[in-house]
Amino acid sequence: MSESDSAKLAAVAWIREQMDRHALTFDDLVAAGCFDHVAIDAGPEPAPDAPPAVAQLIPQAAPKAAAARPLYRNALGQSWDGQGEYPDWLQRAVNAGQSIEFFRVE
Repeated sequence: MSESDSAKLAAVAWIREQMDRHALTFDDLVAAGCFDHVAIDAGPEPAPDAPPAVAQLIPQAAPKAAAARPLYRNALGQSWDGQGEYPDWLQRAVNAGQSIEFFRVE
């Protein structure tokens, strides 16, 4: 099992634990809009003569957002667009006393 697979399994276990802790169901998450911006594989198109109810059951892929341009990059090519929390590599550098501006690519 790859490290990525292990990380995914750990994330799924954590999510299930949180759902159990807060008595959440999948329907609660859908109703809260948790999956409104998630791109999913729409799968096959419904048959042309399929009733409208069947067509509504097939999920439609969400439009993909344009990739943000990186504002910071390290010597290994790891980058960050400046949105959200610092990535681990940048947080470690800042904690070690390096200025974030050292990594700016603009």
